[in-house]
Amino acid sequence: MFAYIVRRLLATIPVMGVVALFVFALLHLTPGDPAVLIAGELATDADIAAIRAKLGLDQPFHIQLATWLWSLARGDLGISIFTNLPVTRLIEQRLEPTLMLTLTTLIVSIVIALPLGIISAWKAGTWIDTAVMSFAVFGFSVPVFVLGFVLILVFSLQLDWFPVQGYTSISEGFLPFLANITLPSVALGMIYAALIARITRASMLDVLAQDYIRTADAKGLATFDVLIRHGLKNAAVPIVTVIGIGIALLISGVVVTETVFAIPGLGRLTVDAIVKRDYPIVQGMVLLFSAVYVFINLLVDLSYTLLDPRIRY
Repeated sequence: MFAYIVRRLLATIPVMGVVALFVFALLHLTPGDPAVLIAGELATDADIAAIRAKLGLDQPFHIQLATWLWSLARGDLGISIFTNLPVTRLIEQRLEPTLMLTLTTLIVSIVIALPLGIISAWKAGTWIDTAVMSFAVFGFSVPVFVLGFVLILVFSLQLDWFPVQGYTSISEGFLPFLANITLPSVALGMIYAALIARITRASMLDVLAQDYIRTADAKGLATFDVLIRHGLKNAAVPIVTVIGIGIALLISGVVVTETVFAIPGLGRLTVDAIVKRDYPIVQGMVLLFSAVYVFINLLVDLSYTLLDPRIRY
C-alpha cells in the first residue's frame, strides 16, 4: 500500500508539470496585455512599455517560463500583478468560503442523492423511479447560474428567507453562516446530486439483481437491511468513483456559484484574475485545483480497499 501511494504521488509530478506548461502558454499566447489594463486608457506607449518592463512581460517567452518554473519549484506562486500581494496569501484569504461551500455542497448532494438513487432502484419501473430520474435529468441539465438566480428570486426576493448574496464566516455565528451558505449549496448541490443519484440507481440495480440479495429477501430480512447493509455496501465502489470524478464538476461549479452569490472565495478570485489577466493568480489557481483533483482521485482509489476487501494494491 505504501509503495502504491508513493508511486501515485510521484506520478503526479509530470502531470502537474504538463498542466503548468499548458496554463502558462495558454495565458501568455492569448490576446490581451495586463500592462494596458494597469496603465489605463490615457497611458502612452512609453508608460505601457515601462509597466511591461517592471512586470517582466517584455522578456522572451522562454525566459518568463523559466523564471516562473524556478519560483514554482521553491514553492512561490508569484506576486499578483494588480494587488502586489503574494498569490499564496490571497489564496489563504479566500480559502475558507470555498472550503465551506464545497463541504456543504457535498453534504447536500449526498444526503439527497443516495436515498433517491436507492429508492429509484428499489422501485424500478414505477412512477417513483420515473419521478426520480426526471429530477436527475432536470438537475443535470439546468446550468448552475440559472438555478442560482431562480433560488435568489424565489427564496430571497419574494419570500425573504435568505440573504441575496454574500458570505458570513462560521466564526461569526452558525446561523448567519447557514443563512448565507444555504442557497449556493443547494444550487450547486442539485446538479451534483443528479449525477450521484443516476449512478447510485444504476449500481444498485445491478446489485439487487444478484442471488444473495434475493436470498436475503427470502429469509425475511428487513427492507432497510437488504437495501443498505447488503445492497448499498456492495454497490459503493462505482458510487464513490463518481463522487471523486464529480469533484471536477464541483470545482468548475464553485467558480460560477461564487460569482452569482458574490462569495469572496477562490472561484471569485479566479474569475476576477481572468478578467484582469492577472497571470500569477490564474496560474496558481489552476495548479491548486489540479492538485486537489489529483489528490481526491488518490483518496478514491485508496477507499476501494475499505469498500471491497478483494481489492489490494
